[in-house]
Amino acid sequence: MPFISETPNFDVIAADQPHITRTDGGHIMIRPKIKVLDRTKLSPELAVELMRLTMLIGEAMTLGLNNRGIDIGRINYQDNGNWSVFKPDGPYLHIHLYGRAKSAKFHPWGDACHFPHRETGFYDSFEPLNDADIAEIQKQIALLSLKKQYQLTAWNLS
Repeated sequence: MPFISETPNFDVIAADQPHITRTDGGHIMIRPKIKVLDRTKLSPELAVELMRLTMLIGEAMTLGLNNRGIDIGRINYQDNGNWSVFKPDGPYLHIHLYGRAKSAKFHPWGDACHFPHRETGFYDSFEPLNDADIAEIQKQIALLSLKKQYQLTAWNLS
């Protein structure tokens, strides 16, 4: 999966088999570097860091993809894990960021997202974020990280 960013505790990646195609808004995941079942297993410090990251990455995704011509109007933040319940190692915490483009075709603006199982073929034509999209999101992360709102000291993380 294409790398976007990381902290000592979390990876931010672009989904290589996205649930939302690029032109409908794209799909990014934030996952802890240690595997935990769900957010209740995070320390308070990691939970705060995860909240900061969801906000930072969501804003960077919105700005970056709008700069790339994808009309993001909103980000949906979801902690799913539904497909992993039948796997031997079970579900694990990871947060999906789904861009919601106003011009979306597969997941229309204003409708709830629909996520059938992979085997249905629903996602077969979905395009992941490309290198230029990721570079623009990374640029926005760097710029937003300078804002007081996202500085680690504002979150008591340094």
